[in-house]
Amino acid sequence: MLILIWLFIIGLFIGSFLNVLADRLPRGETILGRSKCESCKHVLAWNDLIPVISYLSLHGKCRYCKKIFSSEYMWAEIGTGVMFSLTWYLSELNHFQLSQSVISLGLISALIVMFLADMRYKIIPDSMQVAFGLLAVLMHSLSFIRGDIETSIYVQRFGKMLLDGIIVMGPLLLIFLITRGKGMGFGDVKYSFVLGLLLGMWNGFIALYMSFVLGGIIGVYLLFVKKMDRKKSIPFGPYLFIGTYIMYFFETDILLFIQRIYGF
Repeated sequence: MLILIWLFIIGLFIGSFLNVLADRLPRGETILGRSKCESCKHVLAWNDLIPVISYLSLHGKCRYCKKIFSSEYMWAEIGTGVMFSLTWYLSELNHFQLSQSVISLGLISALIVMFLADMRYKIIPDSMQVAFGLLAVLMHSLSFIRGDIETSIYVQRFGKMLLDGIIVMGPLLLIFLITRGKGMGFGDVKYSFVLGLLLGMWNGFIALYMSFVLGGIIGVYLLFVKKMDRKKSIPFGPYLFIGTYIMYFFETDILLFIQRIYGF
């Protein structure tokens, strides 16, 4: 329990950094500069950047120009803390080794940045997709790094992993080409490739299916409550990320459910 509390606190601070990445990467800005108020451009002091606490103590306003900050940033920090603790807990339930659990935290960090960037700017940063793909490859390479499998076997597995990524990417690429980018963004297409790297072909397809179902349900609900215009597009990436996370940790439960429903 203590480690989950510590991971939540660590997640709050990392969440603050992930907020910066989600804002700067889509806009092509450097991630090395000091944080500034978007309104008055004043450099923020260290005590303006304490996760959650600074936002609450300043009543959600800039210390210098009193511009109101979106509470979305605070909730992203809290959400990252929750996801760090949850990810570690689920890693232990799945009997992951320490190295796998640490990589899982890296994967969820990349997912959070892509989720926030797609929600805010409808862009999935390429750099985060590359990071996610490299972490997926590293996850599947741990047995080779530990010396548990021979080089020839690893090369075969690596080739299959790349093929799985290409196959999983196929459906979204087809939608993108048929609709000329109106029915699916190319960022989603590229992400489906790294999704296939991580989960494999069949689990990747199941994650895609869950993403489409979840996106459809939420889309219909938003139309019903008149929170969305039929003519406006909504980012599909967040549903892909949720589908990825669910399939990553609940693969066995999902497959058993499918077996009971469809009998195979």
